[in-house]
Amino acid sequence: MQEKIQERAEEKGQTPVVRFDHVSMQFPGVLASDDVSLEIRQGEVFALVGENGAGKSTLMNLLYGIHTPTAGEIYVKGKKLVRHEPSESIEAGIGMVHQHFMLVPSFTVAQNIVLSREPRKLGIFCDLKKAEEETRQLVEEYGLKVDPKAVVGEISVGLQQRVEILKTLHRGAEILILDEPTAVLTPQETDELFAVIRRIVREKNMTVIIITHKLYEVMAISDRVGVMRQGKLIGVEETKNVSERILASMMVGREVLLDQLEKTGKPGQVLIDVRDVHADDNRGLPAVNGVSLQVRAGEILGIAAIEGNGQSELLEVITGMRPLRQGQVFIAGQNASGKDPGQIRAMGLAHIPEDRIATGVSSQSSVKENLIIGKERQPDFAKKGIHLRQSSIARYASDLFAKYDLRGAGIETEAGSLSGGNMQKVVVAREFSFDTPILVIAQPTRGVDIGAMEFIHQQIIRKRNEGCAILLVSADLDEVLRLSDRVITMYEGRVTGEFPAEKIDRMEIGYYMTGSRKEEVGGESVYEEDTENTEEK
Repeated sequence: MQEKIQERAEEKGQTPVVRFDHVSMQFPGVLASDDVSLEIRQGEVFALVGENGAGKSTLMNLLYGIHTPTAGEIYVKGKKLVRHEPSESIEAGIGMVHQHFMLVPSFTVAQNIVLSREPRKLGIFCDLKKAEEETRQLVEEYGLKVDPKAVVGEISVGLQQRVEILKTLHRGAEILILDEPTAVLTPQETDELFAVIRRIVREKNMTVIIITHKLYEVMAISDRVGVMRQGKLIGVEETKNVSERILASMMVGREVLLDQLEKTGKPGQVLIDVRDVHADDNRGLPAVNGVSLQVRAGEILGIAAIEGNGQSELLEVITGMRPLRQGQVFIAGQNASGKDPGQIRAMGLAHIPEDRIATGVSSQSSVKENLIIGKERQPDFAKKGIHLRQSSIARYASDLFAKYDLRGAGIETEAGSLSGGNMQKVVVAREFSFDTPILVIAQPTRGVDIGAMEFIHQQIIRKRNEGCAILLVSADLDEVLRLSDRVITMYEGRVTGEFPAEKIDRMEIGYYMTGSRKEEVGGESVYEEDTENTEEK
């Protein structure tokens, strides 16, 4: 296969800028990269896909110098990497933006971008004005708009992603590795990022390598795609010659049927009742402005909104993680207003939070311990509610571990060492194992591979069919539309529209997500800005 790739590259006059030559990486008990030979060309967008644990991130970590290969050699611009350290890779023109950001929250955007390469004043002090000017030049050059003076901890996740990319470009990267770059981006931000990628590849002849689970994004942005499975490179294809279905089958070794979700049963009694809820964000500014909604047993209500429009704060109010300023929340007929998360969980609510690292798992605890959080005092797992029954906990955790196909670890592994996808599976497994009538779910498949996504979607539908009332928030509009029985749109903390399943129209929902409202003019639908819900800034 290596010889064929080389021949195609030479025929097209495309120079390989990165070459993996029979590269393997052995971790204790896991062969993460298995004799991989691959060439990536100058001036292309190369997508690397595979299930969680397939070895794609490991391969890129080898290129970036985080790990040293057990066998094989890596070449960048024809020169072999010797030290296998990030400093060597950076010197060779490689930059990597990791899935979990490495920014200093208390620093400004400019300070983060120039960190370790600060312009100096009098040879000692950081020249902040010059740092801000360098940042402005980068912003203008690459079109990644962000305020150089903004404090990173106070800006959205999407803007933090831009800061990470700008920081890498500031270091002179010519080969840019993006690990799950759209996992935290809205559809609009994704489109903006892809526009930037296309421009830098076209105008600057850069090479961009994208690790992703989203196959429609592979089709939209990449020139070629490599598929990995169980550490092996299964194949490399020109993107124009394949489809999402073909890539999914290559990834999991079987046909994947994401759209075959059979919904049975009819909605029952109201189990979530939100009445005129108002709440503030972390800065004390209004985030939820008079939201009312109901979710019935046996239905999924999806919330479609661009990130930062109050949907996250709304779910935190419902689950007791954020105080409400006004209004009421009823869970299974009981007034949950002002209750804490433990009290609300006792009412019959399970919750998959938006941020699996901050609020989903205890990173320093084992997978086993994370899987029983909320059940640790039950008689099956603790004697007299105090002394843990380790053998029972181990059996229970092992069963969930197998059922949810957790990979690359054991039940004694620290949760914080798992990949993002496997960490998400731990949260899903724990929350779905609660026998509750209500599920509040935020970003259920963020950073999860296609096979796991299929499984999680099936589990959500199973819960719905069993009579659960499910409130769903996802930045992936396709996911919201695929799973929901009804969809509401939110903008600036208000509900702007409601759509039953049979009347869901992607374009119409997109307008309502941006604060527009529909007016009938001459028999045609015309969308105008909803000035009543838009405040001057």
